[in-house]
This record gives sequence, structure tokens and C-alpha cells, in this order.
Amino acid sequence: QVQLVESGGGLVQAGGSLRLSCAASGGTFSSYSMAWFRQPPGKERVLVAAISFTGERTYYKDPVQGRATISRDNSKNTVYLQMNELKPEDTAVYYCASVRPYYYCSGCLRQPDFNSWGQGTQVTISS
Repeated sequence: QVQLVESGGGLVQAGGSLRLSCAASGGTFSSYSMAWFRQPPGKERVLVAAISFTGERTYYKDPVQGRATISRDNSKNTVYLQMNELKPEDTAVYYCASVRPYYYCSGCLRQPDFNSWGQGTQVTISS
């Protein structure tokens, strides 16, 4: 099972940008579709964006559509989430997660599909 470690979180002013990274180890990274989730304070964890194991297909939830870009570098075993035009409502703990090998379903991935999770990185957006 792959191990995931997120980094890049922090305190950012509204309107700014941030790039989160998630480094994977212990598995064949290029076989795992990946996703970013977030959990705002007092709320449930929700999907933000997903990317197929080849990187050819991506999916974004509405709240970040047009402001976020998920990408991956299979040579570095890393997935990224670039977020621009940050808003206070983007404040959350951000998690990366992976699904079973060679599986991707655009728009229909659910949390039970993900079997490895990182520890999360805090993103705080000040107004």
C-alpha cells in the first residue's frame, strides 16, 4: 500500500495562490489514480479534484472549478494541487488519497474507493 505525505499548506491571503504537493512511496505510483480532498472546520471531508493514473483525465468539483489544477509527475511520485484566487472558504485540511491500481472513474469516485490517505496539510485563507 502506498504511503502519502502532503506538504505546501500554510496561511495565505485571499486572492493569493498555493501549490500543495503529495509525495508517494511504497507502491507503483504510476498505477494509482489520485485525488485531493479537503475538510473545512466542523464539516465533512469532500473531494476537490482527481486525476487518472496516466494523468490524462482530471475532474474538479464545482467550488474549485476554474481555480484549481491537479497534476502529477510520475517520475517524482508526486501529485500537485495548484490553487489560485483563494477564498476564505478554501480554508481546510487538505488530504491526498489514492485508489486501487489502474482504476479511475471521472466524476464518480467516492471516499470508499480510496484506500490510502495522507495525514493532511492545513490551508488557511485570511480575508
